[in-house]
Amino acid sequence: MKSYDIVVIGGGPAGLSAAIEAKKQGVDSVLVIERDTEPGGILNQCIHNGFGIHIFNEELTGPEYAQRYIDMARESGIEILLDTMVMSISGDKKIKAMNSTDGSLHIWARAIILAMGCRERTRGSIAIPGDRPSGVFTAGTAQRYINIEGYLVGKKVIVLGAGDIGMIMARRVVLEGGEVIAVLARGGLVKGLTRNIVQCLDHYNIPLLYNHNITNIKGKGRLESVTIAQTDEKKQVIPGTEAEHECDTLLLSVGLIPENELSRQAGVEIDRKTSGPIVNESMETSVAGIFACGNVCHVHDVVDFVSEESMRAGASAARYVKGEAAKQSESMNIVVSGAIAYCVPHKIRFSALSDKFDLFMRVDDKYDRGTIVISNCGKELARYKKLNLTPGEMIKQKVKKTIFEGAIGDIEISLEVG
Repeated sequence: MKSYDIVVIGGGPAGLSAAIEAKKQGVDSVLVIERDTEPGGILNQCIHNGFGIHIFNEELTGPEYAQRYIDMARESGIEILLDTMVMSISGDKKIKAMNSTDGSLHIWARAIILAMGCRERTRGSIAIPGDRPSGVFTAGTAQRYINIEGYLVGKKVIVLGAGDIGMIMARRVVLEGGEVIAVLARGGLVKGLTRNIVQCLDHYNIPLLYNHNITNIKGKGRLESVTIAQTDEKKQVIPGTEAEHECDTLLLSVGLIPENELSRQAGVEIDRKTSGPIVNESMETSVAGIFACGNVCHVHDVVDFVSEESMRAGASAARYVKGEAAKQSESMNIVVSGAIAYCVPHKIRFSALSDKFDLFMRVDDKYDRGTIVISNCGKELARYKKLNLTPGEMIKQKVKKTIFEGAIGDIEISLEVG
Protein backbone atom coordinates (compact mmCIF):
# COMPACT_ATOMS: atom_id res chain seq x y z
CA MET A 1 0.00 0.00 0.00
CA LYS A 2 1.37 3.39 -1.06
CA SER A 3 1.05 6.27 1.37
CA TYR A 4 0.87 10.05 0.88
CA ASP A 5 0.41 13.03 3.12
CA ILE A 6 -2.51 14.34 1.03
CA VAL A 7 -4.48 12.66 -1.75
CA VAL A 8 -6.79 14.81 -3.88
CA ILE A 9 -9.65 13.04 -5.68
CA GLY A 10 -10.27 14.95 -8.90
CA GLY A 11 -7.91 16.83 -11.21
CA GLY A 12 -10.19 19.68 -12.24
CA PRO A 13 -9.85 23.33 -11.15
CA ALA A 14 -10.84 22.48 -7.55
CA GLY A 15 -8.45 19.55 -7.15
CA LEU A 16 -5.50 21.28 -8.78
CA SER A 17 -6.00 24.48 -6.75
CA ALA A 18 -6.17 22.51 -3.51
CA ALA A 19 -3.10 20.43 -4.34
CA ILE A 20 -1.03 23.47 -5.33
CA GLU A 21 -1.93 25.31 -2.12
CA ALA A 22 -1.15 22.25 0.03
CA LYS A 23 2.26 22.05 -1.62
CA LYS A 24 2.85 25.76 -0.97
CA GLN A 25 2.12 25.17 2.72
CA GLY A 26 5.05 22.76 2.95
CA VAL A 27 3.46 19.35 2.40
CA ASP A 28 5.87 17.26 0.36
CA SER A 29 3.81 14.22 -0.57
CA VAL A 30 0.71 15.21 -2.60
CA LEU A 31 -1.09 12.99 -5.11
CA VAL A 32 -3.93 13.99 -7.46
CA ILE A 33 -6.07 11.19 -8.89
CA GLU A 34 -8.01 12.05 -12.07
CA ARG A 35 -10.32 9.66 -13.93
CA ASP A 36 -9.94 11.40 -17.32
CA THR A 37 -6.92 11.08 -19.59
CA GLU A 38 -5.97 14.75 -19.07
CA PRO A 39 -6.11 17.03 -16.05
CA GLY A 40 -8.27 20.15 -16.14
CA GLY A 41 -11.72 18.66 -15.64
CA ILE A 42 -14.78 20.13 -17.33
CA LEU A 43 -12.85 23.29 -18.28
CA ASN A 44 -11.20 21.44 -21.16
CA GLN A 45 -14.48 21.52 -23.08
CA CYS A 46 -15.51 25.05 -22.02
CA ILE A 47 -13.92 26.93 -24.91
CA HIS A 48 -15.87 30.16 -24.30
CA ASN A 49 -14.21 33.01 -22.39
CA GLY A 50 -15.16 34.61 -19.08
CA PHE A 51 -12.85 32.61 -16.81
CA GLY A 52 -10.07 34.07 -14.66
CA ILE A 53 -11.41 37.59 -14.15
CA HIS A 54 -11.13 37.38 -10.35
CA ILE A 55 -7.98 35.23 -10.08
CA PHE A 56 -5.85 36.45 -13.01
CA ASN A 57 -7.52 39.82 -13.76
CA GLU A 58 -8.04 38.82 -17.38
CA GLU A 59 -10.56 36.91 -19.46
CA LEU A 60 -9.48 33.39 -20.35
CA THR A 61 -11.14 30.45 -22.03
CA GLY A 62 -11.72 27.30 -19.98
CA PRO A 63 -8.72 25.42 -21.42
CA GLU A 64 -6.47 28.47 -20.87
CA TYR A 65 -7.57 28.73 -17.24
CA ALA A 66 -7.07 25.00 -16.69
CA GLN A 67 -3.63 25.05 -18.32
CA ARG A 68 -2.38 27.67 -15.88
CA TYR A 69 -3.20 25.39 -12.98
CA ILE A 70 -1.83 22.32 -14.75
CA ASP A 71 1.45 24.19 -15.30
CA MET A 72 1.58 25.32 -11.65
CA ALA A 73 0.91 21.78 -10.44
CA ARG A 74 3.71 20.34 -12.58
CA GLU A 75 6.13 23.09 -11.54
CA SER A 76 5.31 22.28 -7.90
CA GLY A 77 6.22 18.62 -8.42
CA ILE A 78 2.72 17.34 -7.65
CA GLU A 79 2.17 13.75 -8.74
CA ILE A 80 -0.90 13.39 -10.99
CA LEU A 81 -2.30 9.93 -11.67
CA LEU A 82 -4.45 10.06 -14.83
CA ASP A 83 -7.00 7.69 -16.34
CA THR A 84 -7.55 6.28 -12.86
CA MET A 85 -10.91 5.58 -11.24
CA VAL A 86 -11.29 5.71 -7.47
CA MET A 87 -13.51 2.81 -6.46
CA SER A 88 -13.87 3.46 -2.75
CA ILE A 89 -12.75 5.60 0.18
CA SER A 90 -12.97 4.48 3.80
CA GLY A 91 -13.36 6.61 6.91
CA ASP A 92 -9.80 5.75 7.93
CA LYS A 93 -8.61 7.33 4.65
CA LYS A 94 -7.79 4.20 2.68
CA ILE A 95 -8.38 4.52 -1.05
CA LYS A 96 -8.96 1.81 -3.62
CA ALA A 97 -8.40 2.84 -7.24
CA MET A 98 -7.95 1.17 -10.61
CA ASN A 99 -6.37 1.87 -13.99
CA SER A 100 -5.22 -0.09 -17.02
CA THR A 101 -1.49 0.28 -16.24
CA ASP A 102 -1.23 -0.51 -12.54
CA GLY A 103 -4.39 -2.56 -12.11
CA SER A 104 -5.73 -2.33 -8.56
CA LEU A 105 -4.19 0.38 -6.37
CA HIS A 106 -4.34 0.62 -2.59
CA ILE A 107 -3.41 4.02 -1.18
CA TRP A 108 -3.44 5.46 2.34
CA ALA A 109 -3.50 9.19 2.99
CA ARG A 110 -3.07 11.25 6.11
CA ALA A 111 -5.65 13.64 4.64
CA ILE A 112 -8.01 13.44 1.66
CA ILE A 113 -9.47 16.30 -0.36
CA LEU A 114 -12.68 15.50 -2.24
CA ALA A 115 -12.86 17.43 -5.52
CA MET A 116 -14.92 15.18 -7.80
CA GLY A 117 -17.10 17.96 -9.20
CA CYS A 118 -20.70 17.42 -10.23
CA ARG A 119 -22.77 15.67 -12.87
CA GLU A 120 -25.81 16.65 -14.92
CA ARG A 121 -29.37 15.57 -14.30
CA THR A 122 -30.64 13.38 -17.12
CA ARG A 123 -33.99 12.81 -18.78
CA GLY A 124 -34.73 10.01 -16.33
CA SER A 125 -34.41 12.33 -13.33
CA ILE A 126 -37.15 14.65 -14.63
CA ALA A 127 -39.33 11.89 -16.14
CA ILE A 128 -40.22 13.27 -19.58
CA PRO A 129 -42.65 10.80 -21.20
CA GLY A 130 -42.54 9.61 -24.80
CA ASP A 131 -40.27 7.71 -27.17
CA ARG A 132 -36.57 7.11 -26.60
CA PRO A 133 -34.91 8.21 -29.86
CA SER A 134 -31.36 9.39 -30.42
CA GLY A 135 -30.85 13.13 -30.37
CA VAL A 136 -31.54 13.71 -26.67
CA PHE A 137 -28.40 14.92 -24.88
CA THR A 138 -27.46 16.64 -21.67
CA ALA A 139 -26.01 20.04 -22.52
CA GLY A 140 -22.59 19.05 -21.17
CA THR A 141 -22.47 15.94 -23.35
CA ALA A 142 -23.31 18.07 -26.38
CA GLN A 143 -20.58 20.49 -25.35
CA ARG A 144 -18.01 17.70 -25.36
CA TYR A 145 -19.17 16.37 -28.74
CA ILE A 146 -18.96 19.81 -30.38
CA ASN A 147 -15.93 21.34 -28.69
CA ILE A 148 -13.66 18.30 -28.27
CA GLU A 149 -14.89 15.56 -30.61
CA GLY A 150 -15.83 17.93 -33.45
CA TYR A 151 -19.40 16.69 -34.06
CA LEU A 152 -22.44 18.93 -34.52
CA VAL A 153 -25.12 17.25 -32.40
CA GLY A 154 -28.07 18.60 -34.39
CA LYS A 155 -29.36 21.22 -36.78
CA LYS A 156 -32.76 22.09 -35.27
CA VAL A 157 -32.48 22.25 -31.50
CA ILE A 158 -34.64 22.91 -28.45
CA VAL A 159 -33.00 23.46 -25.05
CA LEU A 160 -34.91 22.51 -21.90
CA GLY A 161 -33.69 24.35 -18.83
CA ALA A 162 -32.18 27.82 -18.65
CA GLY A 163 -29.00 26.82 -16.84
CA ASP A 164 -25.62 28.27 -17.73
CA ILE A 165 -24.49 25.28 -19.82
CA GLY A 166 -27.81 25.19 -21.67
CA MET A 167 -27.63 28.87 -22.64
CA ILE A 168 -23.96 28.61 -23.60
CA MET A 169 -24.69 25.60 -25.80
CA ALA A 170 -27.64 27.33 -27.43
CA ARG A 171 -25.22 30.01 -28.61
CA ARG A 172 -22.69 27.37 -29.64
CA VAL A 173 -25.21 25.57 -31.84
CA VAL A 174 -26.04 28.82 -33.62
CA LEU A 175 -22.35 29.62 -34.13
CA GLU A 176 -21.90 26.19 -35.72
CA GLY A 177 -24.73 26.82 -38.19
CA GLY A 178 -27.63 25.18 -36.38
CA GLU A 179 -31.00 26.65 -35.39
CA VAL A 180 -32.22 26.94 -31.80
CA ILE A 181 -36.01 27.11 -31.71
CA ALA A 182 -36.11 28.18 -28.05
CA VAL A 183 -34.62 27.82 -24.59
CA LEU A 184 -37.31 26.76 -22.11
CA ALA A 185 -37.21 27.83 -18.46
CA ARG A 186 -39.32 25.36 -16.52
CA GLY A 187 -40.31 28.02 -13.99
CA GLY A 188 -40.46 31.79 -13.81
CA LEU A 189 -36.75 32.13 -13.02
CA VAL A 190 -33.54 31.49 -14.92
CA LYS A 191 -31.14 29.17 -13.09
CA GLY A 192 -28.07 30.61 -14.81
CA LEU A 193 -26.14 33.88 -14.73
CA THR A 194 -27.75 37.04 -16.06
CA ARG A 195 -24.71 37.67 -18.27
CA ASN A 196 -25.43 34.42 -20.12
CA ILE A 197 -29.01 35.49 -20.86
CA VAL A 198 -27.61 38.62 -22.50
CA GLN A 199 -24.49 37.22 -24.21
CA CYS A 200 -25.84 33.83 -25.27
CA LEU A 201 -29.53 34.40 -25.95
CA ASP A 202 -30.31 38.09 -26.46
CA HIS A 203 -27.30 38.75 -28.70
CA TYR A 204 -28.26 35.81 -30.94
CA ASN A 205 -32.03 36.38 -30.94
CA ILE A 206 -32.68 33.02 -29.29
CA PRO A 207 -36.14 32.99 -27.65
CA LEU A 208 -36.28 32.38 -23.89
CA LEU A 209 -39.67 31.06 -22.82
CA TYR A 210 -40.46 31.19 -19.11
CA ASN A 211 -42.88 28.73 -17.49
CA HIS A 212 -42.66 26.12 -20.23
CA ASN A 213 -41.94 22.41 -20.11
CA ILE A 214 -41.81 19.41 -22.44
CA THR A 215 -44.66 16.90 -22.10
CA ASN A 216 -43.78 14.42 -24.85
CA ILE A 217 -40.88 13.25 -27.01
CA LYS A 218 -41.56 11.69 -30.40
CA GLY A 219 -39.24 9.78 -32.71
CA LYS A 220 -38.49 6.18 -33.66
CA GLY A 221 -34.87 6.38 -34.74
CA ARG A 222 -33.90 10.05 -34.48
CA LEU A 223 -35.84 12.67 -32.54
CA GLU A 224 -38.64 14.08 -34.72
CA SER A 225 -40.56 16.45 -32.44
CA VAL A 226 -41.31 17.48 -28.88
CA THR A 227 -44.52 18.77 -27.33
CA ILE A 228 -44.13 22.00 -25.36
CA ALA A 229 -46.70 23.29 -22.87
CA GLN A 230 -47.05 26.27 -20.58
CA THR A 231 -46.90 25.70 -16.82
CA ASP A 232 -48.46 27.45 -13.84
CA GLU A 233 -46.68 28.81 -10.75
CA LYS A 234 -46.52 25.27 -9.34
CA LYS A 235 -44.87 24.06 -12.59
CA GLN A 236 -47.98 22.06 -13.50
CA VAL A 237 -48.96 21.88 -17.17
CA ILE A 238 -51.81 24.19 -18.18
CA PRO A 239 -54.27 22.09 -20.24
CA GLY A 240 -54.85 23.31 -23.78
CA THR A 241 -51.46 25.03 -24.12
CA GLU A 242 -49.65 22.07 -25.69
CA ALA A 243 -47.97 22.60 -29.06
CA GLU A 244 -45.83 20.17 -31.07
CA HIS A 245 -42.53 21.46 -32.51
CA GLU A 246 -40.40 19.66 -35.06
CA CYS A 247 -36.74 19.29 -34.08
CA ASP A 248 -33.91 16.78 -34.38
CA THR A 249 -32.16 17.51 -31.07
CA LEU A 250 -33.13 18.17 -27.46
CA LEU A 251 -30.53 19.48 -25.01
CA LEU A 252 -31.21 19.13 -21.29
CA SER A 253 -29.86 21.73 -18.86
CA VAL A 254 -31.98 20.79 -15.86
CA GLY A 255 -29.57 20.95 -12.96
CA LEU A 256 -26.28 19.68 -11.56
CA ILE A 257 -25.73 17.18 -8.76
CA PRO A 258 -22.51 17.06 -6.68
CA GLU A 259 -20.69 13.71 -7.15
CA ASN A 260 -20.77 12.35 -3.61
CA GLU A 261 -20.99 8.56 -3.83
CA LEU A 262 -17.41 8.34 -2.57
CA SER A 263 -18.14 10.87 0.18
CA ARG A 264 -21.01 8.76 1.47
CA GLN A 265 -18.82 5.64 1.42
CA ALA A 266 -16.37 7.42 3.72
CA GLY A 267 -19.18 8.28 6.15
CA VAL A 268 -19.24 11.99 5.31
CA GLU A 269 -22.43 13.79 6.38
CA ILE A 270 -24.31 15.29 3.41
CA ASP A 271 -26.36 18.50 3.38
CA ARG A 272 -29.86 17.87 2.02
CA LYS A 273 -30.06 21.32 0.38
CA THR A 274 -26.70 21.43 -1.42
CA SER A 275 -26.37 17.64 -1.89
CA GLY A 276 -22.73 18.17 -0.90
CA PRO A 277 -20.76 17.49 2.30
CA ILE A 278 -21.38 19.53 5.42
CA VAL A 279 -18.13 21.47 5.96
CA ASN A 280 -16.64 23.92 8.40
CA GLU A 281 -14.68 27.11 7.74
CA SER A 282 -11.64 25.01 6.79
CA MET A 283 -13.69 22.97 4.26
CA GLU A 284 -13.30 19.92 6.54
CA THR A 285 -16.17 17.43 6.46
CA SER A 286 -17.75 15.57 9.37
CA VAL A 287 -14.94 12.99 9.06
CA ALA A 288 -11.70 14.35 10.51
CA GLY A 289 -9.00 14.70 7.88
CA ILE A 290 -11.36 14.54 4.90
CA PHE A 291 -11.94 17.88 3.17
CA ALA A 292 -14.21 18.90 0.27
CA CYS A 293 -14.16 21.80 -2.17
CA GLY A 294 -15.59 23.04 -5.46
CA ASN A 295 -18.71 21.62 -7.08
CA VAL A 296 -18.58 18.43 -5.04
CA CYS A 297 -19.39 20.63 -2.05
CA HIS A 298 -21.94 22.97 -3.67
CA VAL A 299 -22.50 23.99 -7.28
CA HIS A 300 -20.66 27.23 -8.17
CA ASP A 301 -21.38 29.75 -10.92
CA VAL A 302 -17.84 31.09 -11.29
CA VAL A 303 -14.72 28.91 -11.50
CA ASP A 304 -12.58 31.60 -9.86
CA PHE A 305 -14.61 31.12 -6.67
CA VAL A 306 -14.00 27.36 -6.95
CA SER A 307 -10.26 28.00 -7.02
CA GLU A 308 -10.37 30.37 -4.02
CA GLU A 309 -12.45 27.94 -1.97
CA SER A 310 -10.19 25.04 -2.93
CA MET A 311 -7.07 26.92 -1.89
CA ARG A 312 -8.64 27.15 1.56
CA ALA A 313 -9.23 23.39 1.53
CA GLY A 314 -5.63 22.73 0.48
CA ALA A 315 -4.19 24.98 3.17
CA SER A 316 -6.47 23.43 5.79
CA ALA A 317 -5.48 19.88 4.81
CA ALA A 318 -1.83 20.92 5.13
CA ARG A 319 -2.45 22.26 8.64
CA TYR A 320 -4.20 19.00 9.55
CA VAL A 321 -1.28 16.92 8.32
CA LYS A 322 1.13 19.09 10.32
CA GLY A 323 -0.99 18.78 13.45
CA GLU A 324 -2.03 22.45 13.50
CA ALA A 325 -5.80 22.08 13.02
CA ALA A 326 -8.29 23.64 15.45
CA LYS A 327 -10.44 21.42 17.68
CA GLN A 328 -13.83 20.30 16.36
CA SER A 329 -15.39 20.99 19.77
CA GLU A 330 -15.25 24.73 19.06
CA SER A 331 -17.76 24.49 16.18
CA MET A 332 -20.76 26.81 15.92
CA ASN A 333 -23.50 25.83 13.45
CA ILE A 334 -24.62 28.30 10.78
CA VAL A 335 -28.41 28.19 10.56
CA VAL A 336 -30.24 29.81 7.63
CA SER A 337 -33.86 30.89 7.60
CA GLY A 338 -36.44 32.55 5.40
CA ALA A 339 -35.27 33.42 1.90
CA ILE A 340 -31.71 32.10 2.38
CA ALA A 341 -31.67 28.63 0.81
CA TYR A 342 -28.25 27.55 2.13
CA CYS A 343 -24.89 28.81 3.36
CA VAL A 344 -21.42 27.27 3.02
CA PRO A 345 -19.56 26.72 5.29
CA HIS A 346 -22.14 25.09 7.56
CA LYS A 347 -20.02 25.42 10.73
CA ILE A 348 -17.32 27.79 11.94
CA ARG A 349 -14.65 27.70 14.65
CA PHE A 350 -13.59 31.14 15.81
CA SER A 351 -9.95 30.20 16.40
CA ALA A 352 -9.66 28.78 12.86
CA LEU A 353 -11.14 31.78 11.04
CA SER A 354 -8.92 34.08 8.98
CA ASP A 355 -9.27 37.83 9.59
CA LYS A 356 -11.65 37.97 6.60
CA PHE A 357 -13.35 35.00 5.01
CA ASP A 358 -16.13 34.23 2.53
CA LEU A 359 -19.65 32.95 3.08
CA PHE A 360 -21.36 31.48 0.01
CA MET A 361 -25.17 31.69 -0.11
CA ARG A 362 -28.13 31.39 -2.44
CA VAL A 363 -31.61 32.84 -2.10
CA ASP A 364 -34.81 30.92 -2.84
CA ASP A 365 -36.46 33.48 -5.14
CA LYS A 366 -35.84 36.70 -7.03
CA TYR A 367 -35.62 39.91 -5.00
CA ASP A 368 -34.86 43.43 -6.24
CA ARG A 369 -33.18 44.31 -2.96
CA GLY A 370 -32.56 42.79 0.43
CA THR A 371 -30.32 42.83 3.48
CA ILE A 372 -28.41 39.80 4.73
CA VAL A 373 -28.53 39.78 8.53
CA ILE A 374 -26.12 37.73 10.66
CA SER A 375 -27.06 37.31 14.30
CA ASN A 376 -26.32 35.21 17.39
CA CYS A 377 -28.65 34.55 20.33
CA GLY A 378 -30.91 37.40 19.22
CA LYS A 379 -28.04 39.88 18.88
CA GLU A 380 -27.33 41.32 15.44
CA LEU A 381 -23.68 40.89 14.42
CA ALA A 382 -23.64 42.34 10.90
CA ARG A 383 -25.84 43.30 7.96
CA TYR A 384 -25.07 43.59 4.25
CA LYS A 385 -27.29 45.30 1.68
CA LYS A 386 -27.74 43.55 -1.67
CA LEU A 387 -29.40 44.34 -5.01
CA ASN A 388 -30.83 42.05 -7.71
CA LEU A 389 -30.80 38.78 -5.80
CA THR A 390 -31.68 35.64 -7.77
CA PRO A 391 -31.30 31.87 -7.18
CA GLY A 392 -29.17 31.61 -10.33
CA GLU A 393 -26.36 33.78 -8.94
CA MET A 394 -24.49 32.72 -5.81
CA ILE A 395 -23.81 35.38 -3.19
CA LYS A 396 -20.21 35.61 -2.05
CA GLN A 397 -20.13 37.67 1.14
CA LYS A 398 -16.82 38.56 2.76
CA VAL A 399 -17.13 38.90 6.54
CA LYS A 400 -14.73 39.89 9.31
CA LYS A 401 -13.68 37.41 11.96
CA THR A 402 -14.19 40.01 14.67
CA ILE A 403 -17.99 40.00 14.33
CA PHE A 404 -18.06 36.47 15.81
CA GLU A 405 -15.93 37.28 18.85
CA GLY A 406 -17.75 36.07 21.96
CA ALA A 407 -20.47 34.29 19.97
CA ILE A 408 -21.85 31.03 21.36
CA GLY A 409 -24.29 28.52 19.96
CA ASP A 410 -25.83 28.89 16.51
CA ILE A 411 -25.03 31.67 14.05
CA GLU A 412 -28.25 32.71 12.28
CA ILE A 413 -28.37 34.13 8.75
CA SER A 414 -31.55 35.57 7.27
CA LEU A 415 -32.65 37.97 4.54
CA GLU A 416 -34.69 41.12 5.14
CA VAL A 417 -36.50 41.75 1.86
CA GLY A 418 -36.95 45.29 0.58
